[in-house]
Amino acid sequence: MSAVNSYLLRMKTPSVPTSPPTLATPEAMQGYINQRLETSGGWLPFDDFMAQALYAPNLGYYANERPKLGLMPSDGSDFVTAPELTPVFGRTVAKQVAQAMTLCGVDEVWEFGGGTGALAAQLIDALLDSQVPFKRYVIVEVSATLRARQQARLQAYASRVSVQWVTQWPDALHAVVVGNEVLDAMPTKLLLRTKAGEWLERGVALDAAQPHWQLQWEDRPTQLRPDFEVPAQLDYWVEWHQQAQAWLRSLGDCLKSGAALLLDYGFTQAEYYHPQRHMGTLMCHYQHTSDTNPLVGVGLKDITVHVDFTAAAVAAQEAGLDVMGYTSQGRFLLNCGLVNELPSATVGEQSNALKLVHEHEMGELFKVLALVAPASTQAVNDGGGLLGFTQFDRTHTL
Repeated sequence: MSAVNSYLLRMKTPSVPTSPPTLATPEAMQGYINQRLETSGGWLPFDDFMAQALYAPNLGYYANERPKLGLMPSDGSDFVTAPELTPVFGRTVAKQVAQAMTLCGVDEVWEFGGGTGALAAQLIDALLDSQVPFKRYVIVEVSATLRARQQARLQAYASRVSVQWVTQWPDALHAVVVGNEVLDAMPTKLLLRTKAGEWLERGVALDAAQPHWQLQWEDRPTQLRPDFEVPAQLDYWVEWHQQAQAWLRSLGDCLKSGAALLLDYGFTQAEYYHPQRHMGTLMCHYQHTSDTNPLVGVGLKDITVHVDFTAAAVAAQEAGLDVMGYTSQGRFLLNCGLVNELPSATVGEQSNALKLVHEHEMGELFKVLALVAPASTQAVNDGGGLLGFTQFDRTHTL
């Protein structure tokens, strides 16, 4: 079993003595976390806590039935992603997907973490209208509630293309893989290097002195070290993306031909661990507001960290994948012809499309990393490279 498949199964069935309740309430989630703490000796490393807060069956943020993605707090959502803003996003990304399918000689698209199904619908529409052979769209989804939303949204395509859902990668994959805002939601370790040189791992414990046994931070000495040097003379938080790196290595294990496009917010390692960012990037999202305290409202809000794209690229290369492009989302979409999609869009869609490319909106903070299976690299190079990276490729900065 590959590392990513093992990871997905752990998210589906955490090792706790009893099954979690079926009703997602703050009280039920608190009881579940308390139970986890009791069975682990009173302390959970943050990556374990984050995994339960997001993925515990029925209770975790991505496993319960509360709305997540939407445009406004009035629809019950907590944050918006690019496909929710405007269909121009998916139609533009589809141009890169179609080119990669053609160059790599594959006829399937696999999406990891399908959200509401908005991106899938946009890609399927565009690919069906294109000239590329397109036989199957597969969504890797571990959330039963999100999977149900996706199935309801995409059932109209059943007669035109095969749309399927799975919970793990196959042993051999021949496809273009798309992951939009996936890596940021993978559990991460939190390490603190004090200015005195001591290393601590941040975890979660119960404060028995507070009413209802409130959660609190507890830092413990650790032998863990990241694979890079952090700046000196500062208390410095390090978000160590071990599970995201394992996911990328697993993708490399199974992707035999084809390519992968990963779109997310983040930085190169030099930017990520700049001294001005020494307090880390951990954020929570609830009803379109953000905060930095994941210990309150557990299961009711998203927990996320920015992506270290240097570490992601290195993990992919270690797994045998070739890095074929890295740039900002704005440049990627413009390279793929976003401007050509605007005349047919509504005024509202056009306005939101500009948010995708403007540097002070999503255009600069979000990046796109392209990976290619070695069997497909020569064909991509012979075809002139990937469309989205023809100008302002930043691979050299990784």
